[in-house]
Amino acid sequence: MGNVAVVGSQWGDEGKGKIVDWLSERADMVVRFQGGHNAGHTLVIGKHTYKLSLLPSGVVRGKPSIIGNGVVVDPWALLDEIKRIGEQGVNITPDILKLADNAVLILPLHRRLDQARESAAAAAAIGTTGRGIGPAYEDKVARRAVRVCDLADDNAIAAKVERLLVHHNALSRGLGLPETDGNELIAQLKEIAPKILPYAAPVWEILDSARRLRSRILFEGAQGAMLDVDHGTYPFVTSSNTVAGTAASGSGTGPSSVGYVLGITKAYTTRVGGGPFPTELTDATGQLLGERGHEFGTVTGRKRRCGWFDAVMVRQAIKVGGIHGIALTKLDVLDTLDELKVCVGYDLHGTRINRLPSAMAEQAAVTPVYESMTGWQCSTRGARSWAQLPAEAIKYIRRIEELIEAPVALLSTSPEREDTILVRDPFLD
Repeated sequence: MGNVAVVGSQWGDEGKGKIVDWLSERADMVVRFQGGHNAGHTLVIGKHTYKLSLLPSGVVRGKPSIIGNGVVVDPWALLDEIKRIGEQGVNITPDILKLADNAVLILPLHRRLDQARESAAAAAAIGTTGRGIGPAYEDKVARRAVRVCDLADDNAIAAKVERLLVHHNALSRGLGLPETDGNELIAQLKEIAPKILPYAAPVWEILDSARRLRSRILFEGAQGAMLDVDHGTYPFVTSSNTVAGTAASGSGTGPSSVGYVLGITKAYTTRVGGGPFPTELTDATGQLLGERGHEFGTVTGRKRRCGWFDAVMVRQAIKVGGIHGIALTKLDVLDTLDELKVCVGYDLHGTRINRLPSAMAEQAAVTPVYESMTGWQCSTRGARSWAQLPAEAIKYIRRIEELIEAPVALLSTSPEREDTILVRDPFLD
């Protein structure tokens, strides 16, 4: 049995939480490898709904779970999430959860800067969650970040904060914000250190031991391929690489440790925030998709934009991200429609193209070329075998496979854990 990396193949919100939870029953360990608490994974288990942001989805099953070095971590948000999930009956201890000691911390000044920039940008805002993820990654790359391991050394905290504030207080002055008091920030970090450090560990060693024992590792991504800082709809993207290659660098294990790559793919398309969206529907059909799909962000509660399935975009995500197969989610949302459309190409200033271009102006200018299909107009919700699916639904799935050039490995027909059709087990592929 191999390891599996689960990533989004659209703009996030594809239903990764449920699929990771479902797969984690077969895994020995679950690892988050990028992003921050801007991500939101919703798990519906019986009568209970768990909303996770930083915690790997495996914690709900009691699986050993790791927050890797590629994640930027707000320590206050992490402790709040541990407390909230604990109140739902899931006890999360340092025996279950390990936090990479070389992970970068999100500080209050990062949140403030993020929100100030978005506010100042007005109509040109990117649409971030305002939680400080981007500024924290900036400090990481600029080599001035405070990391988890620094919390164990008062001298390191003082030196890091001094270096950090040379940059951030200059930014604050430029934005008309009050400067950060270094002593106050140091006191905040010292206060939270004993609460966070019990979870800290060199997780690369844990993963190396797991690999040697041939344990099954499930790598859990956040956001989606079209939000990748390199390969997405730049600049309307997140601040990390969201494709499966980051599973290795973001957790401290070699690329050979990442086996099957499963791309979570919604049966239609959604997006939160600004940026291009070729197949967006602003009519009654788009409204219907949003209502039936309960399309509101797990973290922010923002309404998601909805549109037809974009096979061009997903095919590109599959090529760029090395995706072997997809998990198709929310098929049941389409149950009431008499006609479905799938984007099979783009028109760019009168020329047919079969890729999403890199330039921002061209991304905004493309218009979809559609292929129409007949809807099935009966319920697929809760189906657990192909035999329970109507013929037109199967035709829709098969056509998607042809267009994206990848097979459907899993099919999800409701938020419930067991309403899943397994076509091929990624751990065995």
